[in-house]
Amino acid sequence: MNIYLIEQNLNNISFLLLLIALIISWSNLLVINTKLIQKITQILTLITTLCLSGTLITRWIINHYFPLSNLYESLIFLAWSILFIGMIIEFKSKSRIVSAITIPTALLIIAFTSLSIPSSMKVASPLVPALRSNWLMMHVTMMMISYSILIIGSLLSVLFLVISYGKDIKIKGNSNNHNSSILLEYKANYSQDILIKKDTNKFLYKFKQINLLESIDNLSYRIIGLGFPFLTIGIISGAVWANEAWGTYWSWDPKETWALITWIIFAIYLHSRLNQSWQGKKPALLASLGFIIVWICYLGVNFLGKGLHSYGWLS
Repeated sequence: MNIYLIEQNLNNISFLLLLIALIISWSNLLVINTKLIQKITQILTLITTLCLSGTLITRWIINHYFPLSNLYESLIFLAWSILFIGMIIEFKSKSRIVSAITIPTALLIIAFTSLSIPSSMKVASPLVPALRSNWLMMHVTMMMISYSILIIGSLLSVLFLVISYGKDIKIKGNSNNHNSSILLEYKANYSQDILIKKDTNKFLYKFKQINLLESIDNLSYRIIGLGFPFLTIGIISGAVWANEAWGTYWSWDPKETWALITWIIFAIYLHSRLNQSWQGKKPALLASLGFIIVWICYLGVNFLGKGLHSYGWLS
């Protein structure tokens, strides 16, 4: 059987499994709420991760280098790392919200690779001399892992803003005090909230929502705090590699510039969490901006078709 046909079948299976996992995970989160459905979601996610691993390993064996040399391979690796890291975070945090975010993200990435990327860009080609370096795996892997972690953390901040929309959120305490409390003052009338059926349920609902927002806020901060060192290592290793290959640590290539902007945005976010007056929606907005910046850094530069990091999408 053609090796590319096997790869295509693995990607199709991954898409189908993620679609099923998305439906049942969101149903379980919003309606059903059973451990059995949660376990099924975890199994489907694990099988999908193994399928994507098969795609990457197959390319690695055939081409004799780590499959991160073009946009298609990097997207497959990004989807794989989002699912894999998401499973670890969910296992550690015991939060089902993580999979509800990572599954649709990976699903969209796989759909993009299947529907939008031309077949010619999926074919692996021999590496140019500058890429035949051990720094390829070090630099690109660190950057892709950092993107995956930062995307997950930023999406949690987006979720925080969605849930807290229309409410005045105040968090007392800072990142050093995990026993912070969230005070919610509703601007809208309680009767407008369709989730509250009876007056006697208002207090319970409000208490659960406070705990949910606090959990999302703290989890987002910890995940972004984890991704930031990977981003830092990725940028530094890239600078060292650039010096070896081209004789300069920094050339203000579009990807380098946007990587620096990404680093600055998340550095400001992490610093803002130490400021007691900057809690709740303000840092969440900053992290949400970081989500957009990450995608500009990763995909936007490729659409430009310029610079050493471009995969030649429009060039």
